[in-house]
Amino acid sequence: MEQTSLFSKAVPEPLAARIRPGTIEEIAGQEHLLGKGKVLRRLIEQDSISSMIFWGPPGVGKTTLAGVIAKMTKARFINFSAVTSGIKEIREVMKKAESNRLYGEKTIVFVDEIHRFNKAQQDAFLPFVEKGSIILIGATTENPSFEVNGALLSRCKVFVLKALTEDNIAGLLRRALSDERGFGGQKVRIADELLLKLASFANGDARKALSILEMAVLNAQVGEDGIEVTGENIEQCTSRKLLLYDKDGEEHYNIISALHKSMRNSDPDAAVYWLARMLEGGEDPLYVARRITRFASEDIGLADPRALEIAVAAYQACHFIGMPECTVHLTQAVVYMALAPKSNALYVAYGMARKDAEERQAEPVPLHLRNAVTKLMKELDYGRDYQYAHDTAEKLTNMECLPEDLRGRSYYHPTNEGLEGRFAQRLKDIKTWKGKHRKDTK
Repeated sequence: MEQTSLFSKAVPEPLAARIRPGTIEEIAGQEHLLGKGKVLRRLIEQDSISSMIFWGPPGVGKTTLAGVIAKMTKARFINFSAVTSGIKEIREVMKKAESNRLYGEKTIVFVDEIHRFNKAQQDAFLPFVEKGSIILIGATTENPSFEVNGALLSRCKVFVLKALTEDNIAGLLRRALSDERGFGGQKVRIADELLLKLASFANGDARKALSILEMAVLNAQVGEDGIEVTGENIEQCTSRKLLLYDKDGEEHYNIISALHKSMRNSDPDAAVYWLARMLEGGEDPLYVARRITRFASEDIGLADPRALEIAVAAYQACHFIGMPECTVHLTQAVVYMALAPKSNALYVAYGMARKDAEERQAEPVPLHLRNAVTKLMKELDYGRDYQYAHDTAEKLTNMECLPEDLRGRSYYHPTNEGLEGRFAQRLKDIKTWKGKHRKDTK
């Protein structure tokens, strides 16, 4: 039992704790799990919870969701911390839960940060989950496939909680300002533009957003008309300037254009600057990584085929670890792209081919390139005169592969930049050989 003292009320609870949702309706986001008719909502409302694991990034409501279950269930609910509990404590709780089961009482054990438990600690839960002595609910920010024992994981349903959207967090901040449990009685004024920037800065973490808002309110100027929270207050609490960057507006497109053109112009300093402007302004790092991946083929291509590998690796790194750690991976990719030899030959080739494809949709596939998968197709000469390149010494044939009306068209014109010079020479050699061996098949 928690002890109290004369000074218990001297330190108020943090804002995030004061306005923690007590019902499903108050939970921000997670509509894919908690929307009307969704499976997890039905399980909670019917009080038919089975062992499960909540997996998601920090501040998305894993512990909050467990608290809602605790209020709505008729079972005995035990909150367990993987940080402070050992095997001894686990066994004591399990023994009590087994005793309660014999008297028909259900026990739900919530384990926060279950990935912090070692194998032996996780194994201590297993027999009691198997017997039904407890219903285990674990919360983790790590992939449970790697961090939770296979035997235990196989007995739990994994629910993936998504990062909150900016709209989710903005709505939560507005509720904190109007709710009596928050700042509802203090006449706090803050421009909606600042709330939206704060929501963007939080990067999907509700707890982080509420903590910054609370610090900003506590440090704001108090006047006769209430408390006025300014951009300066929020910047002081974040130690970062709220940059002018609208992810859905013109500035978004201006800055990604500046990044792309700086890399194209082989200017790594400018490229890194525009990268920082985007990331520090709250841009999704995966969006930036996708744009870099496009750049790797559009502006570099076969001049340096490794550019695409670097870009894809940077995307995967961003997906694995997120902000702010992935900034260095994106910087590596951006600098590589800026310094790599440039060629837009692939981009131009596809553009030319697309134009012909759009204008000549009805061009038939030459008969010799068609597969004869039925007797009728064979009778119609499908596949006849097809030449298998691997059967020749040169691994080349004089077979025409374009539609008849497009013979002689050339789309890919390699440059001599970087490694593309090798591809240019190879293409020249192939065309020379085919020119010498081409037969007039018209």
